[in-house]
Amino acid sequence: MTALERAFELANSGSCESVADIKKVLKSEGYALQQIVGRTLSRQLTELIRDARARGKVR
Repeated sequence: MTALERAFELANSGSCESVADIKKVLKSEGYALQQIVGRTLSRQLTELIRDARARGKVR
């Protein structure tokens, strides 16, 4: 799994509260963060986090 795929997985899980949290988890799991940049990606991840948390998908 790439860092980008894992970032989307984390966002969908609702276990992270922000993109910064996603980056912390990725780094702790040994992923390189070069792919996790840009305003559009941050917006996508933020929306997924918000939707997952609204659905009650929080771990």
